[in-house]
Amino acid sequence: MALLFEPENLLPKEGIAIYHGVVFNEKEATRICNELMNTIPWKQDEVFLFGKKIITKRKVAWFADAGIAYTYTGVKKSGLQWTEALLEIKQKVEAITGANYNACLLNLYHEGEEGMGWHQDNEKEIVAESSIASLSFGANRKFAFKHATTNERLDIELANGSLLDMKGVIQQHWYHSLPKTKKVKQLRINLTFRLMYSSII
Repeated sequence: MALLFEPENLLPKEGIAIYHGVVFNEKEATRICNELMNTIPWKQDEVFLFGKKIITKRKVAWFADAGIAYTYTGVKKSGLQWTEALLEIKQKVEAITGANYNACLLNLYHEGEEGMGWHQDNEKEIVAESSIASLSFGANRKFAFKHATTNERLDIELANGSLLDMKGVIQQHWYHSLPKTKKVKQLRINLTFRLMYSSII
């Protein structure tokens, strides 16, 4: 698919964030969103904060090649087997970003009051400086970046069917978040494709 514009790095320094805009049109994005909503085995996420287990309203699913596990906030996840739909989406994302991925974390936000606080995707299982491709379906949501030392902030809106590619040293120098909002009443499904180290030797 030929893009109508040459996307530029959103960040002023120390990392790369390329917003490719809408890569699935409204009809495609709506179809995919409905399919994912109804076919993915969504589960509420479990996180450990200050030694306490918290069950989130947000739901998640983790898909990956064989031998790929992921540990964050104290919980280890083993990947589910790829669905045909997810493999087709992954292939298109790889064609656009020029990167390869072997895992995908899916997040289901039922409404705007579900979000994600400031964090970095810098777990040891993720190949350092590799591309993390974030694909959005459903409600438009604000997405924020904050520099780790200067607190510089950059906000963008992720549209239905859009793709954001984060790579390079971004996870070392920038935090990102999905701010909560009472204005959004529709659901959003987010897919983040990643390149992970395999535990298979």
